[in-house]
Amino acid sequence: MNLGFVTLLLVCQLVGETLTRLLALELPGPVIGMIILFVGLIIRGHVPDGLRATASGFLNNLSLLFVPAGVGVVTHLSLVADEWLAITSALAVSAVVTIAVTALVMVWLSRLTGNTPGPEAQKED
Repeated sequence: MNLGFVTLLLVCQLVGETLTRLLALELPGPVIGMIILFVGLIIRGHVPDGLRATASGFLNNLSLLFVPAGVGVVTHLSLVADEWLAITSALAVSAVVTIAVTALVMVWLSRLTGNTPGPEAQKED
């Protein structure tokens, strides 16, 4: 991991957080920061190798970021037990909506770009 690229990622997040607070935006600061980074990469025209390596390092350890959430669930297990139906319903509905929206976006992008599934994806008669 390159310290310069870690700093770049953190600065993008900081700018996103600052914009969110100053402009009272509804989007989370890290999302704004990712948009800023994305626009910067589009302007640059490519992803530098050091940034790619740094991002891969973070992605390889992404599962560690779920530890605090897991600890929070265990800490509030009694609340989860009281609200299990609402939590399960919300998870199920959000999963179905996510899958449906993803499929619709894929179909829309396929039509937009003119790409069709290859022969291996088409049903054989």
